[in-house]
Amino acid sequence: MGLFSRKREPEYQIPPVPPPADGEVAEGYFRWVGWLNRIGAALLLLPAIPIILVLVFLVRLTSYGPGIYRQKRVGKNGQVFTLYKIRTMIHNAEALTGPVWTAPNDPRITKFGKLLRAVHLDELPQLFNVLMGHMALIGPRPERPEFTEYLAQEVPGYMKRYVVPPGITGLAQINLPPDTDVDNVRKKLVLDLEYIRTANWKLDLKILLCTAVRLLGFSGMWMAKQLGLYREVHLPPEAAEKAAEAGRAERKPAAPPAGVPTTFPPELLPRLVTLSASGNGDRKTHAPQPTVPLS
Repeated sequence: MGLFSRKREPEYQIPPVPPPADGEVAEGYFRWVGWLNRIGAALLLLPAIPIILVLVFLVRLTSYGPGIYRQKRVGKNGQVFTLYKIRTMIHNAEALTGPVWTAPNDPRITKFGKLLRAVHLDELPQLFNVLMGHMALIGPRPERPEFTEYLAQEVPGYMKRYVVPPGITGLAQINLPPDTDVDNVRKKLVLDLEYIRTANWKLDLKILLCTAVRLLGFSGMWMAKQLGLYREVHLPPEAAEKAAEAGRAERKPAAPPAGVPTTFPPELLPRLVTLSASGNGDRKTHAPQPTVPLS
């Protein structure tokens, strides 16, 4: 019986996506740009597939574990899908913590993974997600379902970002660093909603050009300023204070409750070093984890 049984998927409590009000979504643009995203992904995959194969080989060569990993994310209208990325962390990176955000100078990131993250080449397999219709080339980054319910409660209007497909790159991604606390999420939401409201082909071309510059290893922020994409996001004082209080609360527990996003606890570093030294995660002693930190 076990031979034919499938692994049971966890049940996620994804909050409903509210219907957009008039003027909140560039509906005319999003109505036809979906097929253009798929065509663009197919064309980009022609040169990208050989690069992905080489990178997967190098990841397997330099660290223990698979070259590609899968992770659940939340897409348009709250639908959960499987996202693909090139692995940049040690195998079973969340065996000690469960789902957590990536911390600055996160010790779980491999040496080769740092290089991939610096030029964002670990995102290339997501072109397959675009081809399958799960994502777009440009849009809000998809969050993990483990965190979505909590963020929807803490950040007013958070679920509005899911009225359009999530993207590989976007206005928020080129202006702000990866999420490390709820304050970052609030700032990114401002830019996500701006993009959803004002999206057009000229804006998308600028974002793609800025992303291409980053892939080549140059300063994406400099290009963003040249193209008029640079944004400074300032939260209202009450939102900033609430974010600070939430950040202080998140840093206290070593093992946060399920669904509350936090970063990798530094006190677990000695155990992580032991885990890495034993082959970056021994399958016999560490059960494989289906998720890894947010990029």
